Amino acid sequence: MIVTNPLPFVVDEPSQIGEARRRILDLAVSTGLDAELQGRLALVVNELGSNLVKHGGGGQLLVRTVGASVEVLAIDRGDGLANVAECFRDGYSTVGSPGTGLGAVQRLASLVDVYTMRPGGTAIVARVSPSARRGASPVLEVGTVTVPKAGEEVCGDGFAVADDPEVPSLMVVDGLGHGLGAADASRLAVRVFEAAPGLPPSAQIAAIHDALRGSRGAAVSVARIDRNRGVVTYSGLGNVAGTIVADGTSRHMVSANGTAGHDAGRIHEFTYPWSENAVLVMHSDGLSSRWQIERYPGLPSRHPTLVAGILYRDWCRERDDVTVVAARLRAP
Repeated sequence: MIVTNPLPFVVDEPSQIGEARRRILDLAVSTGLDAELQGRLALVVNELGSNLVKHGGGGQLLVRTVGASVEVLAIDRGDGLANVAECFRDGYSTVGSPGTGLGAVQRLASLVDVYTMRPGGTAIVARVSPSARRGASPVLEVGTVTVPKAGEEVCGDGFAVADDPEVPSLMVVDGLGHGLGAADASRLAVRVFEAAPGLPPSAQIAAIHDALRGSRGAAVSVARIDRNRGVVTYSGLGNVAGTIVADGTSRHMVSANGTAGHDAGRIHEFTYPWSENAVLVMHSDGLSSRWQIERYPGLPSRHPTLVAGILYRDWCRERDDVTVVAARLRAP
């Protein structure tokens, strides 16, 4: 399954909704959504964008493709929703508008989830998908946010997912610096990972290190989840962080000092316990390492896109590229 980097759109006023909708529909066409689904997606974007302006005091839309689907994440720092169930009921409004917004989103989208805090803001994810789905569902539910440094056209970070039914794995890479040189290094790392997804994490890191010689270089981490054994195997080089969130606690995994393509030293891998309700969070150093999941009651049980989006909203450093990946295993 191919997952693309999210497109970010600032939505602080109504005029910005139309521009976002036009660009998102271009993405939908390239993804292959038919005319009916494009219409559904346009309405979802309108409603989520309007909700940002009317209720959230402005915010962001982050849009990505997930296989044949298009996913829209709306995040704000507003007052939060007092009653989520009421807000998703048709006809409900807090500002005198028709009140069809979030109720319409729930009807139009194949997946909708929400996380809100009062005060603190709201995140809503909605996915528009073809009704006919072939093949087995992916083993991993994955949420991602990847946003370039302000002023840059490309992001020097990257990620990849290998959705092996037995031992799925994820990689996050942060090309040194930012701009085209960093992006070239991260893209090369992604290609190496995708060429041999079955390698153990330490072997993946070693292969990426060899491939990146002569490039800008990168920090990179790989995690592999083994449900049958109940463990995560992890290997990292540089300052891409990996954390297991489970049962109200966070366990930070170990990465070695160094830079893939330049200075690796000895590459190690470590194993950590994994439980069925756990969430894996990996991120570049564009996200502060000081985030605390305990500040967000109930967030780990929501869709991983909401986990990634909330952490990005509240802990992004805003002076570098940033990537956040959150993942959990689907119920067997």
